Amino acid sequence: MGLFDSLMGRRKPTGPKLDALFALPSAAITLDVELGFVSTGSGSVAFRAPEGRAFADLATQVRELLDADQGPPVDVQRDEHGFTWIVVHTQPPDVPTIVTDLHAVNASLTDAGFGPQLLCSLVAFKNPEGRTLALVYLYKRGTFYPFAPLSGEDRDNVMELQVREALKGELPVEADLSRWFAVWGAPGL
Repeated sequence: MGLFDSLMGRRKPTGPKLDALFALPSAAITLDVELGFVSTGSGSVAFRAPEGRAFADLATQVRELLDADQGPPVDVQRDEHGFTWIVVHTQPPDVPTIVTDLHAVNASLTDAGFGPQLLCSLVAFKNPEGRTLALVYLYKRGTFYPFAPLSGEDRDNVMELQVREALKGELPVEADLSRWFAVWGAPGL
């Protein structure tokens, strides 16, 4: 970044912080013990996919990398907002494997120069009553927040705050509640 950029108030984009994802397996144990939420076996990565051959080749390589272990196939979906989601599944549900796969996707995208396009990752959970919950990871902030959807486009704010309290010693939880954006219809949730 040059002097002119500094004078004009421009900043270099923040790079993603990927290693905090590895705190999820212990947080999953806390979610199970304290609130009864267990992994669904799904996780996903959301990013704004740029156009072009370089990105298409990278997407193919990432898919081949994740499919190499002969596990369930990786899904690639686009949402109504133009984000691409890479969805991974494990059966039986295995949070450490999900986290490893999500980290591999994120690291591959970042290493290829697409880090600024990363939006978030999420890992899905459910309780015995069938309620769903996602722990959403914001790359550029290096923080997590809970997202507890209800029917339609309502969310359970009380549950989200309970999850925040249960996990504040386990994960770097996003302090700014205005950054807890809804991920309605997110693949893998």
